[in-house]
Amino acid sequence: MSKLLEVKNLKTYFYTDDGIAKAVDDVSFDIDKGETLGLVGESGCGKSVSALSIMRLIPDPPGKIVGGEIFFKGKDILKVPEKEMQDIRGNDIGMIFQEPMTSLNPVFTCGDQIEEAVILHQKLSKAQAKEKGLEMLRLVGIPAPEQRYNEYPHQLSGGMRQRIMIAMALSCNPEILIADEPTTALDVTVQAQILELINRLQKELGMGVIMITHDLGVIAEVSTRVAVMYASKIAEYGNVDQIFYNPKHPYTIGLLNSIPKLSKSKSKLSTIEGNVPPPTNYPKGCHFCTRCIFVIEKCWTEQPPLFEVEKGHTSACWRVDEIDKLKEMYLASAV
Repeated sequence: MSKLLEVKNLKTYFYTDDGIAKAVDDVSFDIDKGETLGLVGESGCGKSVSALSIMRLIPDPPGKIVGGEIFFKGKDILKVPEKEMQDIRGNDIGMIFQEPMTSLNPVFTCGDQIEEAVILHQKLSKAQAKEKGLEMLRLVGIPAPEQRYNEYPHQLSGGMRQRIMIAMALSCNPEILIADEPTTALDVTVQAQILELINRLQKELGMGVIMITHDLGVIAEVSTRVAVMYASKIAEYGNVDQIFYNPKHPYTIGLLNSIPKLSKSKSKLSTIEGNVPPPTNYPKGCHFCTRCIFVIEKCWTEQPPLFEVEKGHTSACWRVDEIDKLKEMYLASAV
């Protein structure tokens, strides 16, 4: 049985004055109905570009999807005409964009922006679209929806704008929702409300959700499976228990160890030294080799494939067979 969405060997490059920026390079993952896939990693790892590639919203030029396949319900949506893609985009696959203040049009009311999507995809009348829009505002928990419907984005708080974005993304009852850092720049209580809202709506509507974030706490809360991305590639892939309780890649181990712990035994936070390399100048071998504490000579010259360490759990590390022993030594020395 085919998955709802299958991304296979996706490659998205940007052609710049500094060279070819390989933002997404040979990335594969899938998602089924009612499932949540967490895409996690530092800024600049290719998470948002992966999402925009699925929506075919990569700006061309300078960007281009140069390879791979994206199957939605068995059809490769990279090969369908733009007119057909417009019907899929928003209608079958919805997206909550990263910045609600810049994603919402400042010169149109919130209601007008929800109505536009509903009229385009659902072929409803203006009156029916307004009723649908008000229904969506109630669904996402916006108080006084009739008032908010006629207000402009700048009149709303960050949490309210994020709810408007969710209402727009869900207005056409999509089968897949891509949430690109939906809790960024929101305070902790609003973050919890947004996550609870997405979780509740997923159960009610039976959607597949791709949750993009750099927050491991969010991933642990909502995800079924997790893809850990680093520098355009997937470093580790597995279900949420495998990733959090049995990590098999040095990058995942470093991320988990950097989470603040309620313990007095450590005087400072653990960090991963260095920065993500620029996409125009990745190392020849493993992209994480410049920051990895377990690095060996082979890591500098050859890119590791994704090794299967257990069913459904893969890791792109040349030392995956000895990673548990190395992890114990590292954690012991870090205390």
